Amino acid sequence: MKKIAILGSTGSIGTQTVDILPSIEAEITALTTFHRIDLLEKQARALHPKMVCAVDEAAAKDLKTKLADTDIEVLAGEDGLVTCAAASGADTVVTAVVGMVGLKPTLAAIDAGCDIALANKETLVCAGKLVMDRAREKHVKILPVDSEHSAIFQCVQAAGGNPLAKIILTASGGPFFGKTAAEMRSVTLEQALQHPNWSMGNKITIDSATMMNKGLELIEAMWLYDMPQEDIEIVIHRESIIHSAIEFADGAVLAQLGVPDMRLPIQYALTYPARLPCKAERLNLAKAGSFSFYEPDETAFPSIRLARSAAAGRGNLGAVLSGANEAAVAAFLAGDIAFYEIAERVEKALLDVRFVKEPTLSDILESDREARVRAVNG
Repeated sequence: MKKIAILGSTGSIGTQTVDILPSIEAEITALTTFHRIDLLEKQARALHPKMVCAVDEAAAKDLKTKLADTDIEVLAGEDGLVTCAAASGADTVVTAVVGMVGLKPTLAAIDAGCDIALANKETLVCAGKLVMDRAREKHVKILPVDSEHSAIFQCVQAAGGNPLAKIILTASGGPFFGKTAAEMRSVTLEQALQHPNWSMGNKITIDSATMMNKGLELIEAMWLYDMPQEDIEIVIHRESIIHSAIEFADGAVLAQLGVPDMRLPIQYALTYPARLPCKAERLNLAKAGSFSFYEPDETAFPSIRLARSAAAGRGNLGAVLSGANEAAVAAFLAGDIAFYEIAERVEKALLDVRFVKEPTLSDILESDREARVRAVNG
């Protein structure tokens, strides 16, 4: 029986992971949240983990009171998150937390010999070389959970060892597909939170609206599949049925298709290489109808250009990109800046933060910190 820790079990990916657990044989060793303790309590009572954690210290105190009648260990803060990742007895850790907070527990889990079901983009965006080198050293698997990277991964399994010539990363285009750069200057928060195909947390939904989400995924793909960024193509596919594809030297293209439902890629990451019946809706091609494809507009969506620049430069630029974006998105969600200013704040941070060619973990954390300050201050 697989032993699984879920970091971020109360978020979108975390709750869908819990939803598919009856389909697989698994013991849950740890669950974590930031502050959604009512849901975490419910999950803990149903799944009986060894330990739980609320990153928010005040929430952790309340959670400890709520679970006082159980033998579940209640931890707090980022240190508690790391403990859940590395010391709960898991053999697979689902990293479903959002943001830079996922990096330290992911590295700790790798050091503990755990496979990683990776749903935290920032881990590879900020520290791709460090994480992938550590995973190879510890002989652990990094199994992608994002629908796009799972699609690429599934296609690679069918490639028969043939090398990839190109990765084709599909994108829905978000709620503002077809808008001009001028029109994007009047975007409201309510409009930005209306994704056409996926139900996600606020930060990821805004990243989809700016298309930074696709830029972050490009950097992830670069590290996961050891591909230069120029060999990763981004294509708008409004229907979100083709989740991504790979191209071979002879021009053949292999794609993975499915309805927009995260339960399939989550389950495959947890059962790989086995395929088990899944609760996700089955794809009916006749009902799906026609598919459309477009090139992204990098004038209206400058985040793609910024991500490509960070990917090409490598070093600490991924950490700067991610940190500045995370802070700028938070500022937009709080009503402090306009939508179009998100990319402007990120670009300024990329120009202002000192470049480090071979960053250590300390360099990455400092670059992230400085980028956030630059993004908030403008």
